[in-house]
Amino acid sequence: MSKNTKQTSSRIASVAAATLSSSSSSQIAKSLAASTLSQRGNSRQTGAEMERVASKVLSSEKYAEVTKELAASVLSQANKAR
Repeated sequence: MSKNTKQTSSRIASVAAATLSSSSSSQIAKSLAASTLSQRGNSRQTGAEMERVASKVLSSEKYAEVTKELAASVLSQANKAR
């Protein structure tokens, strides 16, 4: 299986932390933010379910740009073989 070694950048980590601490953030944004932060500073890869969620967010027009940015980060750290 091909391993993706990308990690969350410090800028995206800051966006994710702000998303998690905001009471106005949606549950899906918070889930993406948590996934993004879990991949900070290590070689963890996005799971199949979070890949599905992130893909759905990116293909929809109803989500905020910040949510889409988090989704893109999550997908960039996905398993290359999937």
